[in-house]
Amino acid sequence: MPGRLKVLYVTDLSYPARGRRFCDEDIHLTSRLREHFDIALCNPRDAAAFIRGGGGFDVVVVRNSGPVIDYPEAYREFREAALASGITVYNPLTGKGDMAGKQYLVDLTALGFPVIPTVERVADVGRLPEAELYVVKPKAGADSHGLEIVPREKIRDESDMLIQPKVDFKYEVSFYYVDREFQYALNAPDPARRWELVEYRPTGADLAFAERFVEWNGLEHGIQRVDACRTRDGELLLVELEDLNPYLSLDRVPERTRDRFVEAVVKSITGSAG
Repeated sequence: MPGRLKVLYVTDLSYPARGRRFCDEDIHLTSRLREHFDIALCNPRDAAAFIRGGGGFDVVVVRNSGPVIDYPEAYREFREAALASGITVYNPLTGKGDMAGKQYLVDLTALGFPVIPTVERVADVGRLPEAELYVVKPKAGADSHGLEIVPREKIRDESDMLIQPKVDFKYEVSFYYVDREFQYALNAPDPARRWELVEYRPTGADLAFAERFVEWNGLEHGIQRVDACRTRDGELLLVELEDLNPYLSLDRVPERTRDRFVEAVVKSITGSAG
């Protein structure tokens, strides 16, 4: 239709996410967005070709496309094609969170932010709180890819790895934002069941915690998920700032919350295209 934005929606409908169904979420979300935009879906491995081939797209929306560690070359080509063409990408490619790898956890630790303490060298483990076990994971990892839990003496000094103390926490909680505006929060009451989520009513202190990271990231437009854990002492610590393709768990929120979220995303995508 004339006047409607043409959106290339990047998703991997076949990605076998543990405890989640990417395809269901993106089928639902695109069905709602189609009321406002002309939409074509493509796999992340095909995104660069669609951008280079034209098609008159106004915006590329990156959604449940799976961890880029599974297709690093295709992701590199996608970024190059998007930057060369000048097409609007949603979320913008300037994200400082998981979009850029997990180096930010080391950087934020050094800056004194409330994150799970993180270092990148065995020589720096002494800077971390004493722990029986440590989490070692790749900077480019996602969805627990390459994650190991080991005692200190078995930590290997490898490049592009992160080292954290294994935190004993009560539960995980996620805060969802569109254009720096809070939308909803969900938590996993059982630490062993990360994706069995229920609604969570954040306190003012909770939102101040989450918004500190949203503001630090500096994205004018886009969807962000701030993942945190609640320690036994009651403190919130950042686990992850997902700003590339955060799963939204829309099936876990009431219909009115989904409607409000979709309205916010429509406004956000439209605004991102100028």
